[in-house]
Amino acid sequence: MKKTILLSMLFSCLPIFAAEISLQDYARHAQFMDVKISPTGKYLGTTGRADDGNVQLIVIDREKMQIVSQQHFRGSDSINQFYWANNERLVITLAKELGSLESPVSTGELFAMNADGKQRIMLTGHRAARPDYSTSRVINWLPDEDDFVLVSNYSWRSNKPTVNILRLNIKNGRSRWVDQAPMRASPGRGVDVITDNTGIARFALGMDLKNDDEIVAMYRKEPTADWQELARYDINAGLFSPMMFHHDQKHIIGMSNLSSDTMAVSLLDPETGKETILAQHPRADLAPVVSIEDGQLSEIIGASYEYDELSAAFFEEVKDKKFSAVIQSLVAAFPGQSVQITSGTRDNKLLVVTVFSANKPKDFYLYDTEKRSVGLLVSGSPWLREKPLPLTEIVIYKNRDGQDIQALLTLPKGKEAKNLPLIMLPHGGPHGPRDSISAMDRDAKVLAENGYAVLQPNFRGSGGFGRTFEQSGYRNWGTTMINDMTDGVMHLVSKGIVDQSRVCAYGGSYGGYAALMSAIREPELYKCTVGFVGVFDLNLMYTDGDIPKSKSGIAYLEKVLGRDIVQLDAQSPLKQLDKLKAPVFIIHGEEDMRVPIIQAKRLREELEKRNHPYEWLVVAKEGHGFYKPENNVERWQKMLVFFDKYIGQSKPQ
Repeated sequence: MKKTILLSMLFSCLPIFAAEISLQDYARHAQFMDVKISPTGKYLGTTGRADDGNVQLIVIDREKMQIVSQQHFRGSDSINQFYWANNERLVITLAKELGSLESPVSTGELFAMNADGKQRIMLTGHRAARPDYSTSRVINWLPDEDDFVLVSNYSWRSNKPTVNILRLNIKNGRSRWVDQAPMRASPGRGVDVITDNTGIARFALGMDLKNDDEIVAMYRKEPTADWQELARYDINAGLFSPMMFHHDQKHIIGMSNLSSDTMAVSLLDPETGKETILAQHPRADLAPVVSIEDGQLSEIIGASYEYDELSAAFFEEVKDKKFSAVIQSLVAAFPGQSVQITSGTRDNKLLVVTVFSANKPKDFYLYDTEKRSVGLLVSGSPWLREKPLPLTEIVIYKNRDGQDIQALLTLPKGKEAKNLPLIMLPHGGPHGPRDSISAMDRDAKVLAENGYAVLQPNFRGSGGFGRTFEQSGYRNWGTTMINDMTDGVMHLVSKGIVDQSRVCAYGGSYGGYAALMSAIREPELYKCTVGFVGVFDLNLMYTDGDIPKSKSGIAYLEKVLGRDIVQLDAQSPLKQLDKLKAPVFIIHGEEDMRVPIIQAKRLREELEKRNHPYEWLVVAKEGHGFYKPENNVERWQKMLVFFDKYIGQSKPQ
């Protein structure tokens, strides 16, 4: 009876409240983050966040719509991904959570369980029944062998630059050595192995032993041939990232920016080293659209992209024309949204389709390829599904250097887009991430829900717009990147959308840095600033937190920040506070490992020395971004009071 009650709560897709969307509704964790169907279609595997923020796995009997089992790890352990290895057994990859603003860090461990929750076992890693102190990754699911998968495995303790290929029993964790790739890379540092269509490892990629900016590609022509060094890639000049072997077993399909500035779909001939670009966009990176066959990725059938719109293009010459037609029909059925097929039954009769955008929370549909019918399976956040959300749209403006900058603009509901108060909200990272029209930003929605226009500029240094655009932000965190943000604000002012006298800045991580630095660079423009788990002294990046603890972390900092003390001081908000006029709100997680709380405390000390107005919120047991809904509600409540005090509706027009 309890399971039936739980499911009625889980699967209800009806609106819950008739009123405007509350902070509590925005703060609630999505009930479903991912949904995957088992090979026979008997079960649905689903993930969602528990109250403590960790991801939990729930298995559901699809016909009865009842919960069969649940898996929830404790502490900082969380579920990264899960897969159906056969009709009854799942394999889970584990990760450590750093906070809501940072991607989980894979532990390299594999865990397995039956759909009914029985026979739970840690298959690999130092906590396995047979500890091996290694990192493992499934490279072939061996669909014809129910109890085995093929994994790449490299030991933390080995000094040999090799990666082992193991045949792993997913019931008991026992493994048998199958092959070995003599890498030119240090074990455990980005090693990736690709099998051909017969399950033989023939392509491997990894970081060089001595140079983190150099990637080494290894290849062998035949299963019995010796491995040869195929190429070395300077990641600052481009990289071929393999996805799968072509069905001819000779060519390799992957994503590449070797011959183009943006990431393109490419076909590599390893015999000649020649690369043929199959698809590219002049201003935006592509993302592959992939078909599924026998439960595994089969071929790239197209590519999606986002610049002035969210769209996709499909190849005419593909092996699985039926699958391609299905995806194309689904993309046409959900215009302006990201459409992804996340899993299917072994015969592809039933497919799980995920649909989402910045304006729609995730919905999961079940598509019957025989009946050609699609129906809503579950909604990720049913309490938001039928509510009118503030609309987010793409805008493109010129920066002061004449470059086009893409940004997102979210406007309050029911208000004329004229003389609105604005929150400039830069993303974190800053290099690699971007703000996307395919992803809902709840900060932006909350602020717009409460009367503020929100600008999210994809400034220089952001990912998704090509190698040159991203690298142009290196060592310019506090200069040209900030200029791009200011130019976006002034673009909205010139259009009459924003009241120039009512502008504040807010951001998390690098965005917190940028919010404060913007107020320092433009003291007359910004009337207040909020820094959430922000970096305020660039010098501390080399001494505190988890980034400088690794050689690769130091190399990254030296590349994007440099070692010039004068330049670091000039671009550190903490060293430029005498130019600041705007009041500051500092928000931080007490257990932040990425940007330790010393950053916030140092800023508070310097503000107190100057008798500068500030507010302070530190939350225990939170890291680099908050997970617990009640903590986000508190954060938003206090931020809204802060914003209203300086640029809210009570302020003169």
